[in-house]
Amino acid sequence: MSDVLAIIYLLASVSFIVGLKMLGSPATARRGNLYAAAGMVAAIFGTIALYRTADGSPLQNLPLIITALVVGTTIGWTMAVRVQMTSMPEMVSFFNGMGGACAALISVIEYTHMTNAQAQGTADGHATASMGYLFAVVGGLVIGSVSFSGSIIAFGKLKEKIKDFRFKGQHFVNMFMMLVIVAASTMLIMGYWSGSEALLILAAIALIYGVMFVLPIGGADMPVVISLLNSFTGVAAAFGGFLYGNMVMLIGGILVGSAGTLLTIVMCKAMNRSLMNVLLGSFGATATPVGGSATFAGSVRPINVGDAAVLLAYAKQVVIVPGYGLAVAQAQHVVHQLEHELESRGVEVKYAIHPVAGRMPGHMNVLLAEADVPYEQLVEMEEINPEFERTDVVLVIGANDVVNPAAKTDPTSPIYGMPILDVENARQVIVLKRSMKSGYAGIENELFYRPNTSMLFGDAKASLTTLLAEVKAQ
Repeated sequence: MSDVLAIIYLLASVSFIVGLKMLGSPATARRGNLYAAAGMVAAIFGTIALYRTADGSPLQNLPLIITALVVGTTIGWTMAVRVQMTSMPEMVSFFNGMGGACAALISVIEYTHMTNAQAQGTADGHATASMGYLFAVVGGLVIGSVSFSGSIIAFGKLKEKIKDFRFKGQHFVNMFMMLVIVAASTMLIMGYWSGSEALLILAAIALIYGVMFVLPIGGADMPVVISLLNSFTGVAAAFGGFLYGNMVMLIGGILVGSAGTLLTIVMCKAMNRSLMNVLLGSFGATATPVGGSATFAGSVRPINVGDAAVLLAYAKQVVIVPGYGLAVAQAQHVVHQLEHELESRGVEVKYAIHPVAGRMPGHMNVLLAEADVPYEQLVEMEEINPEFERTDVVLVIGANDVVNPAAKTDPTSPIYGMPILDVENARQVIVLKRSMKSGYAGIENELFYRPNTSMLFGDAKASLTTLLAEVKAQ
């Protein structure tokens, strides 16, 4: 039985690796997700059916395990089917938080098991107080707790139920809490501090730190913190794999942790921020936001749908910049139809994808994939920026901070230094927005006052539908 289970674990691990590799391309991401999910299903049911303890006994409490699987699957499936694309980041944060909570609970349960076994003088190979075992317990507890509380705060911020909160000296408070966690963890691992109460106190401190860590983070920086918290959950799960001696759990956790860490680094580079700033909770607190519209030269120039249609219909190259507003309006299918119509007229159409557009990493890629937009038309920021100078029309749909020239021109702006899409270099820019309301970073957009920018106000889906009809009429 153990040999068969080992083979299942090996195949599951391979499916995780293959699936993760396939997630690197929009063309194969869906199949990669299914491959990895199939491996997880095989690992779970292989464990239930084939796992044996040291004395040859099968798993206990099977009715409870199966009930939990049914309940969890039902809840997760229902949430995933019903979730709107605009709420996808919140769901990701929520599920990630649940993973962190599970990892922390594993540490609490295993530590309790160990201390009870020691008290009864029946400690076995699974519950020994070795330094490595305690390191895995404490690591899973701390990282899982931070991931849980931080993800729940991120969920609330994305839902716009929790506001950013900062105070003077917050960096030092966060650093002090980190040092306390490190010191307390070291004492537990070295055996200078022990007992369930000690573990729960450490968990409480880690939970508070998770809250303090995420509370000041805001604006366009949320994709970075979501990615980082995801990596935390992976690392916490890997510690659980150490505790149980379970290779598939260990490998899965390592893959999630390492992939999340690499994605965090990529996101930090895209935001021109350092990872240390993330850890200290300083995102969004770099400067005072730009003031009102009076700070910019020029004025806003509205454009009607008919004029916008003429510009698009007779252009040689059009670049579409999707943003969170596109997701809110659920207009991805209409914009795909507009793209088809323009291409039928010989217009070259591309989509410019900023790494942190939307509310989570890859949000726009997922959104456009849902509308069956060809993957080769999704162009990353570094590749599309040189093309804007020879682009006739840029259609900005609901994007704000990722096209704001203040990132290059205003040192007092919170997004100063962040790489952006250089849409202002195009011959004509048409921005679809409901109003002049600022974006997620809460700052005015200098682009709106540029002489080559026109504003098409209204709901994005309604505006695009009318625009499509007008283009067809040309």
